[in-house]
Amino acid sequence: MSKEFDVVVEVSLRNGIADPEGLTIERALPALGFNGVSDVRVGKSLRFVVEASDEPEARSQVESMCERFLANPVIEDVEITLGPLT
Repeated sequence: MSKEFDVVVEVSLRNGIADPEGLTIERALPALGFNGVSDVRVGKSLRFVVEASDEPEARSQVESMCERFLANPVIEDVEITLGPLT
């Protein structure tokens, strides 16, 4: 019997990889009155539901999705959070 799992995938650039979008935001914030902000990094968050027989199978599916399509494993890190569908 399959279960549905809520999935959150956070993708971020690895340390040492240039983040021009983050740098642009960091430079713009003081002009908007937001001082003291540093080390801005931009990433992406994906949320979806996956069907699997159990949590290990769901995690394995999501890891495969990340490796093959959702993230670039050469320059990006991935954090996966799974939970039962609520």
